[in-house]
Amino acid sequence: MPRIPDEIVQQVLGATDIVDLIASYGLDLKRAGADFKTHCPFHNEKTPSFNVSPGRQSYRCFGCGEGGNAVGFVMSYENLPFPEALRKLASRANIAIEEAEYDPEEDRRRRRLSRLKLLHNQAARFMHSLLLEDPAAEHARQYLKSRGYNREMTERWTVGWMPQKTSLFLDWAREAGFTGKELLHSGMTKLKDENNPGAGLWVRFGDRLMFPIHNERGDVIAFSGRKLREEQGGGKYINSPETPIFKKANVFFGLHKAIRHMKDYAVLCEGQLDVIACHEAGVENAVATQGTACTSEHARLLKRYTNSNKVVICYDSDTAGHDAASKAFLELAAYGMDVRVADMPVGEDPDSLVKSAGADAFRSLLEGAAGFFDYRLRYLSKEHNLEDPGTKARVARELAPMLNALSDKNAQEASINFVATRLGLGPDGIRQTVVEASRRPLRQRDRKEEADTVNPTRVDRELGTLAALALQSHEVLDFLCDQTEQLLIGAEGRDGENLLRSILTSRPDVLQSAAVNTFLQRQTREDRAALLALLEEPTPQNPLGAATEILGILAEQGILRELGSLGAQLKSPDVTEVESEEIMRKITELQRIRSEAKNS
Repeated sequence: MPRIPDEIVQQVLGATDIVDLIASYGLDLKRAGADFKTHCPFHNEKTPSFNVSPGRQSYRCFGCGEGGNAVGFVMSYENLPFPEALRKLASRANIAIEEAEYDPEEDRRRRRLSRLKLLHNQAARFMHSLLLEDPAAEHARQYLKSRGYNREMTERWTVGWMPQKTSLFLDWAREAGFTGKELLHSGMTKLKDENNPGAGLWVRFGDRLMFPIHNERGDVIAFSGRKLREEQGGGKYINSPETPIFKKANVFFGLHKAIRHMKDYAVLCEGQLDVIACHEAGVENAVATQGTACTSEHARLLKRYTNSNKVVICYDSDTAGHDAASKAFLELAAYGMDVRVADMPVGEDPDSLVKSAGADAFRSLLEGAAGFFDYRLRYLSKEHNLEDPGTKARVARELAPMLNALSDKNAQEASINFVATRLGLGPDGIRQTVVEASRRPLRQRDRKEEADTVNPTRVDRELGTLAALALQSHEVLDFLCDQTEQLLIGAEGRDGENLLRSILTSRPDVLQSAAVNTFLQRQTREDRAALLALLEEPTPQNPLGAATEILGILAEQGILRELGSLGAQLKSPDVTEVESEEIMRKITELQRIRSEAKNS
């Protein structure tokens, strides 16, 4: 795709105030000296470690290492590629984007993704037409009819049918111009024999009811196939595997329809038919996860789209549903969500309840959803005798990790008092149990998030200081660019050499924070994290003097290292007389440079 010039990037960044931008996403920024702090939106934490600097127009989390500028924040928060994030900010600032410089690799990548989306969208329409018209799909139509769904519903949701004779799908795909490689990348097919590509393709969803899965913009990016015959192999539902356009941990079924209806609260369901039943009943703020438990990314999405930060969990009434609700609470509470739970009647799910009791009854159930701890205690009271002292203590220990998950301290204190009152225990005892829970080993999810933190690039102390000074002082940057030869003698082979070279080659206008942030945006996450950490350190009163001193140290170290290497070559028995003379010439020149540096 055409590359957006740095001048445009700088203009957009210059017109964007990062504090206002981040606050517009609902993050509660608190003044901390010259900067602002809040809880990191990219990982769960109790103590705010997410720092926003209006002076540098950048952000950095001291917990997970994530950092960058305004464009980087939009990219990470909304899961957008760089060009789309920049366009969003440009639109916000009323700046027109003009692109230049064709990038063939990026263009190929975008074309591959576009082809995958095109394949999914056309496949959805093809399978939808089969469901509506193909005589062989009669049993699929009868199944939907038995569940109370008519043709209009299937059209609103583009429900389809993958034929049992899957060669029909493969023939359609070839006629539509899609290659076998594209079908493999889509996840809809697999190789019949991994060791023999010539054996052909196997279609994943034979004779299944097909529910298209959309991204937030309404593109079909995957499918969920519901089996129609009990004797069929596989689970009741089979979802597409993860692909370049489908990551199940950050996708909700129905989100593209629910986004504009989630202002007051979101309804979180377990399955596609539950979501469809909700929407068909007028509850258009319902979504469901895709073949996975609720993740931290799901929680972040819900927080982004619900102005009230309120979510009503509406899972099945069986034991698995209750356990899943508790796991979802841990993720949602960590992001400050107000979690309620609709207490479904035994044996019912949203789909069946809408059909048996009607839409009004279902909406009343949602409106009356209890707070999580109220719901959980009522559920536990059905299973245990909460009058028994030993049981009270066990329940308190069970609820402690959930109370500990509450990132909002006021909500946590209110919930501790509520649980204490309901159990007839003192709040201090519950509070101590929560403290003990916070000291327990990390849960698997937390370990994963910890593993996903950014590991900054290793940088030698001297080179790191020079890099930071070069990005803070135009005098230092000009000086280092003029002293490149001397600098490289001392920097060669050391950690951070490439980082420093990149700064000197790019020569950003360090007097403009937008120019510095544009440079940082072009770096890898690891390099950017290293530079942001270096820029946090106090700037010397005399930056040029500090840079000159460090350069002298580097030059001395580099010369000594080179002299040692030349001395070792000179002692080699294989060195010729001509080579020996050249080595001596280099040694003499280095000694001269060293002497001049000491006397200057």
